[in-house]
Amino acid sequence: MLRSVKAQALEPDKIDALIHLINEDRGYYLHRAVQAMKSDLSMQDVGRFVLSDGGTKIDAVAERGWFEKWIAEELATIEGCVDTLLHDSNVLPAEVDMVFLTGGSSLVPAGRRIFEQRFGADRIRTGSEFTSVAQGLALKAYDTA
Repeated sequence: MLRSVKAQALEPDKIDALIHLINEDRGYYLHRAVQAMKSDLSMQDVGRFVLSDGGTKIDAVAERGWFEKWIAEELATIEGCVDTLLHDSNVLPAEVDMVFLTGGSSLVPAGRRIFEQRFGADRIRTGSEFTSVAQGLALKAYDTA
């Protein structure tokens, strides 16, 4: 399919680069480059996407606003889940004493804003963002063993 797309592409070299990544099983490196850019955009307004792998060389800049548009659907899903949980639990946001955010995505400013807008920044807590999910899974696995 990609070869037929390449034949009609305005920039066939970019399709070649994708074909190279697939043929050489380099998806992990692509994933790491995306994660690095996501991390950059969580801490600053501009992030850099860098991937250099044989036939594939990408060095591009992305702005946080673009990233937030890209993840808008996921952010809306998170908002809906929070609102549904509050509604189904019959709890008002003001009745929540503390909200603990965890996982790397909790560092994404747009995601954090969802919780800050509902509960107030003073009630948001974080910690062990990159290890707490794995620790929780390990505890669950230990508990069921």
